[in-house]
Amino acid sequence: MSARVTSRGLTTPIADRRRGGRGARRSTTPARGQGGNSQWGDSTQCVQNGERTGRPKVSDSLTTPIVQTSTYHFKDTEELIAYQEGRYKSFEYGRYGNPTTLACEEKIRLLEGGEDALMSASGMCTATTMLLALVPAGGHIVTTTDCYRRTRQFIQTFLPKMGITSTVLDPSDYDGLEKALKENKCSLYFSESPTNPYLRCVDIERIVNLCKPTGCLVCIDGTFATPCNSRALDYGADLVIHSASKFMGGHNDVLAGVIVGKKEPVAACRQFHNILGGVIDPHAAYLVLRGLKTLSLRVERHNESAMKLAQFLEAHPKIDKVHYPGLPSHCDHEVAKKYMKGFGGVVSFEVKGDLWKTAKFIDSCKIPYIAPSLGGVESLIEQPTIVSYWDYAPEVRAEIGIKDNLVRYSTGIEDYADIEADMAQALDQI
Repeated sequence: MSARVTSRGLTTPIADRRRGGRGARRSTTPARGQGGNSQWGDSTQCVQNGERTGRPKVSDSLTTPIVQTSTYHFKDTEELIAYQEGRYKSFEYGRYGNPTTLACEEKIRLLEGGEDALMSASGMCTATTMLLALVPAGGHIVTTTDCYRRTRQFIQTFLPKMGITSTVLDPSDYDGLEKALKENKCSLYFSESPTNPYLRCVDIERIVNLCKPTGCLVCIDGTFATPCNSRALDYGADLVIHSASKFMGGHNDVLAGVIVGKKEPVAACRQFHNILGGVIDPHAAYLVLRGLKTLSLRVERHNESAMKLAQFLEAHPKIDKVHYPGLPSHCDHEVAKKYMKGFGGVVSFEVKGDLWKTAKFIDSCKIPYIAPSLGGVESLIEQPTIVSYWDYAPEVRAEIGIKDNLVRYSTGIEDYADIEADMAQALDQI
C-alpha cells in the first residue's frame, strides 16, 4: 500500500486517511473559525483549509499582492447589510472591484490629480464605456479629425445607431467648436492630445472655457502624453482617459485602460462599466502597477530620445516632413509648450517616396519592431497605411489624412546613439 509523508515526517497508509481508520489524523490543526479543520474530508479540506479565516495577512508585503478572486464573502448577514448600506468596505464580486486594481487606480488617480479613477480591460473599453455612459441617446459629441482609428469607427459608425451625432473638427478649429456648441446640445467634447498619428495638441483651457457654460463635459485622451508630461485635469478638463497598455504598463505585455477625473462622471462610468463587464484582470492590474513605478524614469528617456530623433529626421534630405510637437515647425508647438513638460516618445514623419519606398525603409530598420502600439521599452515602427488602414481605399485614406509615406516611430529606452545610427543606415537603403 502506498504511503505519504505527514507534517511530522512519519508515513501513513493512504487508505488510513479515511475518518476513523488506523492512523487517522488527529485534530492537531485549528478548528473552523481558526483556520481550518483536520477532520473534514479531503475535498472539503482542499477547498476550505488555510483560506477561510486563517489566511495569512499580507500587509507587510513590499509589493501589492495579486488578489486573484472573482467573488468576496461576508462573515454574516449583518456584515453584508453593512456593505449594502456603505458602512462596510468590500467588493462583493470581481466585476465591481478588486484590491490589486484599487491600488493601481489610486496610484493613477494621484498621478493625474483626479477625484476618482476606474480601470478597465483595455483603452478602447475605457473609451467606449465612457462614451456610452456620458452621452445620452440622441446626444451630440464634438471630436477631432486626427484620432485613433477604432475610436473614430465607434463614434461615426456605432453611436449613430443610438441617435448620437457628432461634429468632427480640426484640432485647432475653435471657431468650429463654438459653432457646434451653439447649434447642438453637446454632451461631450472628446479629443486626444497629442493625437494619433500627427501629434496635434489642443488648447485645453480654451476648450473648457467654451464648453463649460453649455454643460458640455471635456474629456482628453492623454495616452501619448502621460501624466508625467501633461495633466489635463489641472486645466479644467472633467476627465482624462489612457490606454494603460502603452506608457503606463510600459513593457508591451498588458492590456488595460483607465479613466480619471471628477467624481460624478467617473461614478456614471463605473455604474455602466459594472453592467458592461469590461473588467481588468487583477494580474493585468498588477502589471500596470509595476510599470507605473518606473513611468517617470522611462518617460524622461522617451522624451529625450524622441526630441533628438525628430531633430535628426527634420534635417535629413530623405525626409519630407516631421510631426513632433517639440519642434518649432509643428503647427501646435506653442500649444504643446503651454501644456506639456516633455513632448512624448512618439515621432511621426513622411519619407520622400511612395508606399513601397517607405516600406523598404521600415524593413531596413534593425532596432524597432514592426508593430502597432507604443510606449513600451522596445522601439516600435509602423506604416499607418498598412497597419491600420490597409482595408481603406486610397481616396478614403487621403480624405482622413493618412499618407502612404507616413511613418510612426515609438522610441523605446534603447541608447539613443544606436537608434539614430539605425535610422541613418535604413534611410541610406532608399
